[in-house]
Amino acid sequence: MVFVVDDDQSVRDALSNLIRSIGLQVRTFDSARDFLSYERPDAAACLVLDVRLPGLSGLDLQRELAAAGDQIPIIFITGHGDIPMTVRAMKAGAAEFLPKPFREQDLLDAIQQALAKDRQAREQRAELSTIRDRYETLTGREREVMTLIVRGLVNKQVAAELGISEITVKVHRRSVMQKMAAGSLPELVRMTGKLAPG
Repeated sequence: MVFVVDDDQSVRDALSNLIRSIGLQVRTFDSARDFLSYERPDAAACLVLDVRLPGLSGLDLQRELAAAGDQIPIIFITGHGDIPMTVRAMKAGAAEFLPKPFREQDLLDAIQQALAKDRQAREQRAELSTIRDRYETLTGREREVMTLIVRGLVNKQVAAELGISEITVKVHRRSVMQKMAAGSLPELVRMTGKLAPG
């Protein structure tokens, strides 16, 4: 899904027709506020956004979305771009900044890249959510065992560290692997790496 926010009707119509021509769904808005009040479907998307809009500007909208934790990729278009504005938009995470007039193919390429980026980010968030859900099923002791085994300790060392028998460690270890749906220790290490903040 591609969202277009531009206060010029002719630009919205032209962009809408162009984007539809490659088989993508488009929804247009004449202001940033209209876009913010729209309840978007849960699907890969990107935003084609004019920098200069009446009321809330494109850069203001970018800031509001970022503050809300909304990670939709943004492609800025502008007839009045300057270098500081471009730098500010890109530093704030814009996917692309296209000065008007731009080649249609440049916009279509930017849209395809932004959609691929959003699709990948959605998959990563879904995977992380699954890992977190699995982690929540672990008991306190299983979490302690997992922390030590992913640090590379063998069962005997884990047992000594926690003051439990090696047999008990093996039971917990097996349970951790099953609950986390990890096929191997390296896979479990990868999962816990994703759980770690930062």
